[in-house]
Amino acid sequence: MTWNEAYIMKIFIDTADLNEIKEIASWGILDGVTTNPTLVAKTGKSFNEIIDEIFKLVDEPISLEVLSENAEDMVKEAKELVKKVQEKYQKNVVIKIPMNSEGLKAVKKLSKEKIRTNVTLIFSANQALLAAKAGATYISPFIGRLDDIGQDGMQIIEEITEIFYNYDIKTELIVASIRHPIHVIDAARLGADIATIPPEVIRKMVKHSLTDKGMQSFLSDWKKVKK
Repeated sequence: MTWNEAYIMKIFIDTADLNEIKEIASWGILDGVTTNPTLVAKTGKSFNEIIDEIFKLVDEPISLEVLSENAEDMVKEAKELVKKVQEKYQKNVVIKIPMNSEGLKAVKKLSKEKIRTNVTLIFSANQALLAAKAGATYISPFIGRLDDIGQDGMQIIEEITEIFYNYDIKTELIVASIRHPIHVIDAARLGADIATIPPEVIRKMVKHSLTDKGMQSFLSDWKKVKK
């Protein structure tokens, strides 16, 4: 493990847009991808077509979501999702499971079968703790949605990181539902393992008006240099 891998918060991209994934993966900053049915539907392409391409573009954890409502069907659907992926990419499959009692049952069963899970729709530290105890590989608190209803989404990230640190919990914390670059900075300052970020926010992270101004100044000055 390199210094970068050990100490820098990982960045996942939250999209199913193949062009965005391909472009941002080329920057060398992606550590994974999260998808959901809404994101896939926006592409206008079939689920199987999208999934095959994503696994080819990013050789890192890829989260795929189940749609079933009871534990038995969630487990069955999870196994089917794994089988849909080419064998060489199956090591990267992560199954997104909703945070409820049926989801916890499914996570427990899947963890015993060495299938990685990402418990989503988490809105409290209590839910995060239960998901971790059930065996979740990742948990995804949706901070933006908490902000939308007037709560401080980052407060639960602070609570979760403290609890996980206290007990050396191995479940990784993915800060999800990110709305803007400040969310990313706050997540990193609190020690989150991962931030899953929409492409438009990642692009904003690259930009700064003073960088653009500086580049224009350098180019202008260079034109004045005698060749």
